[in-house]
Amino acid sequence: MSLIRCAVRLTWLLAATLAGCALPRSDATWSALPPMQVPADNPITPAKVALGKQLFAHTRLSGSGKMACQNCHYHQLGWTDALALSRRDDGVVNTCHTPTLYNVGHQTIWYWDGRSATLEGQILAAWRGQTGADPAKVAAILNAVPSYRSQFQSNFGSEASSEIIVKALASFMRSLTSDQAPWDRYERGDKGAVSAAAVEGHALFTGKARCHLCHAPPLYGGSNFFNIGLEHGKGKPDPGRFNVTRNEADRGAFKTPTLRTVQRSGPYFHDGSVASLKEAVRLMASGGKPDPHKAALLQDTGLTEAEIDKLVAFLNSLTSTESWQAPAVP
Repeated sequence: MSLIRCAVRLTWLLAATLAGCALPRSDATWSALPPMQVPADNPITPAKVALGKQLFAHTRLSGSGKMACQNCHYHQLGWTDALALSRRDDGVVNTCHTPTLYNVGHQTIWYWDGRSATLEGQILAAWRGQTGADPAKVAAILNAVPSYRSQFQSNFGSEASSEIIVKALASFMRSLTSDQAPWDRYERGDKGAVSAAAVEGHALFTGKARCHLCHAPPLYGGSNFFNIGLEHGKGKPDPGRFNVTRNEADRGAFKTPTLRTVQRSGPYFHDGSVASLKEAVRLMASGGKPDPHKAALLQDTGLTEAEIDKLVAFLNSLTSTESWQAPAVP
């Protein structure tokens, strides 16, 4: 490993510790994930991660003063909220299921329809839309809190502003990685890390079930978009990616989610319409639902119930075991 790679990894380890995301093994210098691309104008430091963690948990950031980012993203729920559709600060029901924040820093496009090209842009949009905030007013509120004011000064050299608040939140969110799962340890040589069913499930995942065509390792998800038929026949279907590209081929297509720690992030799919992981696997194994725009990759793979169970066992082996401690907010 190069000296640069080592330095980057050590920075991440310290950031993860301060964020309450301790890595689960003593040989924690390895990662199953690729290097993260971090914007040059927002380098990650442990102190910024710690500040972002406080802001993530603080209701001061919302319009009503009652909602925090973490109200939709809980660690024990895979950084989602266990709801099919969550509510905004003003009570309006969202049109899509809360996506996981695991490995959000490794993505290259954000939102289910991909309408944001940067993580910082996605955070600003959600801050305004989901929590109903006026960023300038929130910045003034935070600057009146001595602890926050000193942290912004030490980390950014100035008082809080909407741009700086977003950068702190982004630094924290980039620390939320699902890594070193049992399957990762198995692939590194620890053959006792997973069950025989999980090993057989992986063979199905990369073979008969064809899951890897959309959920490629090591992230097991990506920035590609597919229509799986969930919107067809609805009274008011969500156009999905079409809203961004205006390309008819993208109608009803949504971003492929990561499968890391998917065990904890149900209900599933962009509309939260499927309650259990097994049911989600069964739907995908059957080729999805009928839709004139459905992706050609989706086909009925003819999996048996026993094979579906093995696939679920493999997916469960992608669950990471980092710890989490809620921050104290000033």
